[in-house]
Amino acid sequence: MRGGYPDPALAGLPGVEQVRALMEGRAPAPPISHLLGMSVTDVGVAAVAFSMPATRWLLSSQGVISLGTLAILADGPLGCSVHGALPAGTVYGTSELSLRLLRPARAAGNLVARGRLIHAGRSLALSGVQIFDGAGRLLADGSSLCFVRPARGLRDDGATAEAATGDGRPARTEPADPYERPVVGEVLGEDVWERMSGLEILRAQLAGDLPLPPIHHLTGVALTAAGPEEAVFELPCHEWLCSPLATVEGGVIAMLADCALVSAIQTVAPPGTAAAAVDLKVNFLRPVAPDGRTLTARGRVRHAGRAISVAEAEVVNADGKTVALATGSAVMRGRR
Repeated sequence: MRGGYPDPALAGLPGVEQVRALMEGRAPAPPISHLLGMSVTDVGVAAVAFSMPATRWLLSSQGVISLGTLAILADGPLGCSVHGALPAGTVYGTSELSLRLLRPARAAGNLVARGRLIHAGRSLALSGVQIFDGAGRLLADGSSLCFVRPARGLRDDGATAEAATGDGRPARTEPADPYERPVVGEVLGEDVWERMSGLEILRAQLAGDLPLPPIHHLTGVALTAAGPEEAVFELPCHEWLCSPLATVEGGVIAMLADCALVSAIQTVAPPGTAAAAVDLKVNFLRPVAPDGRTLTARGRVRHAGRAISVAEAEVVNADGKTVALATGSAVMRGRR
């Protein structure tokens, strides 16, 4: 793992100064920034922008960047736009994240997510986000509801790993950050999607007869079971997935939930049919520590229609406690 967490002394600064410290390298970039290349690029009083290279590491089996993976990028500016409006000694926690996909996200250029504060109350705050591709086209639109409370102290266990350079990253060492390394994993060809049903594809991936996509190798998310109208995914809670709060980022949990519910929908897709994700809503119930144990997401189809299908997912930790609940929908259409 690379990266670190803010000095607890930063909690004594207004929220906007804490976010600026991250952008300017006065606070170490968190592990997830090194995993994906995600970084803060602009900070205002009520607006924050993040950027992330749209590498092939982010691709799903369908050859696009999934809505769940976009949620990882969205979560940063959604939270930081709220954080930037908070006074010193105050923190936020994400209660709900919603994201809607407007066009497919491809592996090219940089993705930019612009977050803005919509409302800041004494105990609740609302923020919005829009994600653009390298050509400036709008890919997704979303929002988040956060709760606000007094700070109880940040992690201070000697794990603030590496001295920051001017760009918020440690001095270059080998090997490169994960997103900069040669891509592992494969996108499935159109011939596979045309001749096999969605369930057949998932079962072939489980058996090792078809390759797994790059995003699985990058994050560790893994398909563990698939049946009619259901799919199960697991994710080890490693520290590469952590935000500046030293917990697994909410967007990562949303990605895991999205994998399960979209794959559940995929199980009802006949050959030649694409299940194109439309929206994702996740309610977060408890934080997740990077303890190396496994999160499990179980996706189930709630409605399988000719035009649109809807599924839900529950994410539970290794103790069997629910950490998130999610719903999402996908348009069912021909691949050509």
